[in-house]
Parts: sequence; C-alpha cells; structure tokens
Amino acid sequence: MTSAASTATREAALAALRELVGRPDADFHDGQYEAIEALVEGRRRALVVQRTGWGKSAVYFVATLLLRRQGAGPTVLVSPLLALMRDQIAAAERAGVRAVAINSTNAHEWTDVLAQLDRDEVDVLLVSPERLNNPAFREQQLPALVRRIGMLVVDEAHCISDWGHDFRPDYRRLRDLIAQMPADVPVLATTATANSRVVADVAEQLGSLHAGGDAGSEPVLTIRGPLARTSLRLGVLRLRDSASRLAWLLSHIDDLPGSGIIYTLTVAAAVDTARLLRDHGHDVRAYTGQTDTEERAESEGMLKRNEVKALVATSALGMGFDKPDLGFVLHLGAPSSPVAYYQQVGRAGRASESADVLLLPGVEDRDIWHYFATASMPDRERAERVIGALGDAPISTPALEAMVDIRRTPLELLLKVLDVDGAVRRVQGGWVATGEPWSYDAERYERIAAERLAEQQHMIEYEQTDGCRMEFLQRSLDDDTAAPCGRCDNCAGGWFPREIGESASSQAAESLDRVGVPIEPRRAWPTGADRLDVPVKGRIPADEQAGEGRALARLTDLGWGGALRELFAAGAPDAAVTPQLLQACIRVLAGWGWGERPVAVVALPSRSHPLLVDSLARGLADVGRLPYLGALEPLGGGGGPSGGPGGNSVFRLAGVWERFGAHHLDVPSGPVLLVDDLVDSRWTMTVAARTLRQAGATDVLPFALALRG
Repeated sequence: MTSAASTATREAALAALRELVGRPDADFHDGQYEAIEALVEGRRRALVVQRTGWGKSAVYFVATLLLRRQGAGPTVLVSPLLALMRDQIAAAERAGVRAVAINSTNAHEWTDVLAQLDRDEVDVLLVSPERLNNPAFREQQLPALVRRIGMLVVDEAHCISDWGHDFRPDYRRLRDLIAQMPADVPVLATTATANSRVVADVAEQLGSLHAGGDAGSEPVLTIRGPLARTSLRLGVLRLRDSASRLAWLLSHIDDLPGSGIIYTLTVAAAVDTARLLRDHGHDVRAYTGQTDTEERAESEGMLKRNEVKALVATSALGMGFDKPDLGFVLHLGAPSSPVAYYQQVGRAGRASESADVLLLPGVEDRDIWHYFATASMPDRERAERVIGALGDAPISTPALEAMVDIRRTPLELLLKVLDVDGAVRRVQGGWVATGEPWSYDAERYERIAAERLAEQQHMIEYEQTDGCRMEFLQRSLDDDTAAPCGRCDNCAGGWFPREIGESASSQAAESLDRVGVPIEPRRAWPTGADRLDVPVKGRIPADEQAGEGRALARLTDLGWGGALRELFAAGAPDAAVTPQLLQACIRVLAGWGWGERPVAVVALPSRSHPLLVDSLARGLADVGRLPYLGALEPLGGGGGPSGGPGGNSVFRLAGVWERFGAHHLDVPSGPVLLVDDLVDSRWTMTVAARTLRQAGATDVLPFALALRG
C-alpha cells in the first residue's frame, strides 16, 4: 500500500472514530489503528485482547464503515448477550452505522431485517452464536450471507475456548463458519479476558482452513495491551457469614460512589438481597437469568440513567454492559476464577477517574463453584444415551427428553456439545443422529476439570494475597506489564469501612430468618408419559390436584438455606427434626393464610430421611392439635418412592406413579397437610396428593423443609 493510500485510510478512519465518540479531538489508542488497517487494507484475521473501555467496538465499527465504502458486504457481528446487542446497536447509530439484530426477542422484525439485507441497507448484522445453528437461518439465510459477508466479528471471543471462563458450546460453531468464508474476508475477534492459553486457542481457531482448503497466507495478528485499570480501587473484606455481609451492605451501600452493580452467585441470593435492600429504603432491582427480558432492558436503562443505586445481579449482567461512569462493583461471594472476576469488575470506572471494587467472599463459595463447574461438563453415559435414541427421523427436544431421562436444560447443553462434535445435528422438526463416529474425550474433560480447580484455588489466593490485587489479576491474565497499582487495600491500606451498624445487623438477621417459599402445584401431566406406561396426559383434573404448598426455604437461600444444605449434604445422618427447624416450620404454617385449615397430617414415606420426615409430621400435628394419620403406604417394594434427584419430568413421574397407597389411612373429608423433607420436581407431591384426593381429602396442602433450586 502506498504512503498516500495509507495516509488517506488513516484520515478516513480517524474521521469515523471522531464521529463515533462525538469528540473532534479524539485519537486512536495504541493498537486501534493497527487493527483497523490489518482488517481494511490487509484483509487479515486479528485477535484483539484489550482491557474493558479500551475501544474494541470502535475498531469494528470504523473498519465496517471503511470496508462498506470499498463495496464490501455487511459485517456479521456474533454477540453473546442481548444486553450487549442493545448497547452495540446504540453505539453503531452514533457512528452512522446501520446495525440490526436477529435474536430471540425480535422474531416479529426478522422479515423486515432480511428485506433490508436484500436491499443492502444493513452495515452490521448482530446475531447470537445460537442463531448460527437455527435450521431455518442456517439453511435459508446463512449461505447467502456467507457469500456476501464483508467482515466477521466475534465479540467476547474467550467464549470460543474450552479454557475460557465463560465457554459456550455454540461458539465452537464459528470455526466451521470461518472455514466456509472466502480467504479475503477479514475476521476480528475481541475480548478483555483471555490468558495466554485462551489466546493461543482462539488464534488457532481463527486460523482455520479457508473455503477450498487453502490455509491463510498470514498468521493471525494478535494485539494485546496492558490490562491494568488505573481507575479501579480494589479491596477484599472477609466477614463471618451471610448475615454479616448483608449487614455491612445495609450499613454502607449509601457510602458507595454513584450507582453500581452488586453481584451474587445465585438467583436466590440476588432476589433476597434486593428485597432486603428495598425493604429498608434503598432503590435497587434484582437482575438474573430468570428476569423477564423487558424488565432486564428497563433495569439496564435505569442503572445507566442513575435512577437506581444498584442492580443486584447474577452473571447474567456481564459481558458488554456499558455504563462508562459505573461507580462501584461489589461481590457478595466470589466468582470461581480471577479471570471471571476481572471481567465483571471491568464494568466499573471505564470513563471516570475512580471506582470502588469490593469483594465480600463467603464460606459457601466453594460449594457453588463445584456445582457450576460440574453442571457444564458432558457425561459419557448420558451422551451415549442421547446418540442411541436418535436416528434419521427428527425428534423434538421434548420428545427426546421423555426418552432419555435428562432434564431440559442439561439436555439442551449436551445436544449443543454433541452437535459441535458432529455426532448429532439440529434440523427442522428436531434432532437427528449424523452417524459420524463419536467418542468421549475423557482426557480433554479431565484437563478442563483440573484447570477449573486450579482457577478456584487461584481465586482463594487473590482473596488472601498481601500483594497488589490489580497486579495479581493482571498476572492471572498473563499480562507481562503487571506492576503494583498503588491504590488497592494492600497497596494503600484499607479504604473501606469495617464497622457494622447494630440496626443493620438486626435487619439482616431478620431478613435471613424469613421463612416460607411457595410450592407451586403441577397443573398438567408431562408430554410423553404414555411412553413409560403412565396413562395420563393433558391437564390434571381439578379434583386430583394438590393445592399451593409451602417450604421452609430453598436450598440456595442465604438464610435457612445454609442449615438445610447441611441437613441434606451427602453422608449426613438421618435424625429427628431439631427444635429450631420445627419452630421455623411452625412460623411458616402460622403465616400461610390458607382458605381452610387442615384437618389432618399425613407424611410421605422416605427412603433417605424416614426419621426426619416422621418427626416433622408428628411435631406439626402436635402443635396444631391435628390427628397424625401416619405415612402413605409405599407400594411396589422398598421404603419409599424411587424418584431420586435429577432426571426429567416423564421419568420422575414414572418413578412415583402408583407407588403410594392410602387404604390403611382413615382420610377425612377436608384439607390434609402432606409433609415431606425435600421437594425437587414436585411429581412425588403431585402423585401423593392425587392418592389422598381419591381417598376422600377435599384438598391437599404440601409442606416440605426444603425446595431445591
């Protein structure tokens, strides 16, 4: 490229950058123009690893504008989160880039979007990685898009890698997409959270063979910058328990600068914490994967406009959320690796001189890490079961669920893994087996599991280090520019208060002592029950349904959840209910507000906790001065129903179908309190309630110590 051409490209790129950021004096950060030039003039493949706020989106928006002026087709931007898409579209509009999205929330707009693409009125098409495997999109739109694509951008590219802290199976399909594209189509991958192992893995996948089998002529250009965040003031405050952490938050949330994010590790913790803060006058909202899409968007906007003090969020509020003046990020419980932690705290202080980042680790963190680390790992026996159930004729996910005894969410994740491994394929109407040989890569998953454990230990070391915390995070990301920050609690001394107000302690304790969680009754039988010789379908008749029940707490709750997790821990002995638990259960009954008081108590037979269930049922009957009729009779052998934890609805129902008898009980006409230890799928309670309703009870009110989830 001639010097004059190079100068013209830089001038055009700089003008586009200034329009994007709205500042006539703006200039490129180190590495930004290098990446743009490689994409626009060199048509290369590039991986940009730069800290949050560096301006990675500016690279692909400016490159898109220049490529479009050269006659290139639209940029396809693969983006993992809806919140991220919303921010990216807004940023594109500021730069004069015409950006549209195809995702699960705007299906009503897809026809218009496709028409705009046909008229070449789209500069950037944002899609989720999952959309790439939607049969209609993959077969009808994607081939034409690949022929016209001007550039491919993979945002949050660490998701491609098995070793990334947020690996997603759908991202692995991008390697196949890249291999289909012409050799001269530039590819850009960006992330703020990649260590050397992830960088090497992503670069290898970006360097996949081009269409036609020709290897790329140049290696992937990797641009890495220093990851230090000079605006962040890091700290760690170790407190005794959940009550102490919540009391500290109640005491000091107003001392935190501006508005921010309070991260929790579970949905229940986010909801409970937000409720506690709201109950005591703090303007916060919960934000989780279970929050409605519209409510999420509304909450994001309120935080950006500083209309709330904080969002109390799970990791659902993470990658790409853009509020440059976010004042603080606080964690109630630690993420499972320093890399994941860096990604989340990177939301703060992007366009301000100072932001506070505080971690309040919990003793339960390791148990939560273990659950999430194992939940995403494929299981050999389950995988072989799925492959064996599929053939040439498409089978829908609900029908497959009824065949293989795997719950919907883990089944969908397993299907994605098997899909990218080439063993199964999603087509119109469901899933088919490809017939390609497949073997379980035990060595790979063992290595990943070992790496996950090492990351968890590394997070503990971050909490305990007496060295600079920012330097620690940089070294975790293999940043060789790491140096002491001079601002964190270890460099400059503790900057956060430690005292806890007396009233805050009592308020937190009262909140954690809150009891009573609804047990929603099942209203319909699961599809496919007849496959397992359970002769029911459709809605459950009203005179066979259970009423709404109550549990003392969820196993994941901050308050009573801790005591219940110990009670149901593997290897914990069966024992009579403690006076403290019994009193808490009595409080649940006292606040129930049922329409008609129960007239008797019945227990479910239990294989694992017979003493616990019997003592709980007797205790409730004694306090309520109700007759205790005893336990339902276990039928079919054994000491109770066979439906253990795990499995899907059809198999769980089949495991308890016709396993209860009430002929030996003198069931009165009236509501019956039905007592169990732990409710999971609710099918045990549903079938037991049906048995009691058929024996004469006018209603059945389920009660359990714990609700799983």
